[in-house]
Amino acid sequence: MTQLVWFRNDLRLADNPALTAACKAGGPVKACFTVTPQQWQEHDWSPARVHFVIAHANALARNLAKLGIPLIFLEAHQFSDSIELLTRYCREQNITAVHFNEEYGINERRRDKTVREQLATCGIKANKYRDQTVAPVGAILTQQQEPYSVFTPFSRRWRSWIEESQPTVFPVPEPMGEAIKPQQLDAIPPGFEDAPPALVNTGENAAHDQLDAFLRERGGNYKDQRDFPAIDGTSQLSPYLANGVLSGRQCLIATREAQGEAGNQEGLNTWINEIAWRDFYIHILYHYPRVSMHRAFKPETENLSWNTPGEHFEAWKTGDTGIPIVDAAMRQLNHTGWMHNRLRMITAMFLTKNLFIDWRLGEAYFMSRLVDGFLASNNGGWQWSASTGTDAAPYFRVFNPVTQSERFDPKGEFIREWVPELRKLDDKRIHDPGKGGVIPKGYPRAIVDLKESRKEAIAKFQALKD
Repeated sequence: MTQLVWFRNDLRLADNPALTAACKAGGPVKACFTVTPQQWQEHDWSPARVHFVIAHANALARNLAKLGIPLIFLEAHQFSDSIELLTRYCREQNITAVHFNEEYGINERRRDKTVREQLATCGIKANKYRDQTVAPVGAILTQQQEPYSVFTPFSRRWRSWIEESQPTVFPVPEPMGEAIKPQQLDAIPPGFEDAPPALVNTGENAAHDQLDAFLRERGGNYKDQRDFPAIDGTSQLSPYLANGVLSGRQCLIATREAQGEAGNQEGLNTWINEIAWRDFYIHILYHYPRVSMHRAFKPETENLSWNTPGEHFEAWKTGDTGIPIVDAAMRQLNHTGWMHNRLRMITAMFLTKNLFIDWRLGEAYFMSRLVDGFLASNNGGWQWSASTGTDAAPYFRVFNPVTQSERFDPKGEFIREWVPELRKLDDKRIHDPGKGGVIPKGYPRAIVDLKESRKEAIAKFQALKD
């Protein structure tokens, strides 16, 4: 009666439904993690994310070994190869049941369906569990039992569900036997070697330390400070959440406990809203699988005629657009594998509204650089910014990057950090160096007129509507 836990986007011991179920089923427990570098490339995984995942898979193997559970690495190329590899391993090891937590991208769902069918032919039971969200996907529906497509009513129902259900977390399982020597994956797959320095520390304990420090030191001021990129006001928990080292449930419960202990309720409540946004985008991915197939959430926007990428797209990628806040943000992304959330919206709107370049190109580029590249959130954010997604506001929501810069980086501290060409400019001119003076040597002129390009984008959306 040997049980197998198939780890994927859930690299943790605590609050892991699949691991908990396997340990309770009786009999020996084994674990595996599939390495599929060609699939990762097709999904635009960044070197930063691959390094993070392998480091945390190794850390998971060490933690499981202390419980007497061996984790082995099954190395394939793509999902299709990994299916046969997993099935063969199960036969060789006399596995009676496989336990795994669901993933909701279309390729992952197709893989899991095939795996279940293959295992069934071998008499092996496949057990799947809903894990990525606080409220299980499918639990938050309208009164007509339809999925929500707008965040605000979803979040109201989500909060009601939490009060009604009072979600809890699974503890770390008890040891299944004597501690063993863990297997470790030493090599980074070809094509992913060149990664920036690690953004956060490795390990499940490190993730909880970061969560505790955020709630204790910055959570109360989260609402007031989260939009200012020069301030350390965000949680930087996204890499852990994107790869399942932390669960949304753990974050929610810890935050609610912090609220009960006092502190700035409004700041912590705003942070809970971000957990709701994450659940919402996973909910969209689950109910509307077309969004993980390079399709717009709003089908009518598929008829938009985007500009040819060309030099403008290259300038956006490298941070050479002549719009300082956009350039600073893109350089931060390229050098660190992370970008502040406010800046993700600014750069995405600039690409899709001012340059009028297809959001799918920006979505893929972000994924190819981000350590926290998570399909549901990245796709949701890009489509929201491009007005092809779930945003209930009209298509003429267009951020002016200069105005955003003046508001959220008022002294130009963030710009000076990442755009050294502009360091000597005063706090006013640094946001728009082409206005009222000579542009510093080495910095480009703006590649697009913000006002005119905004008008053109709105006209194109209006024409589509008409």
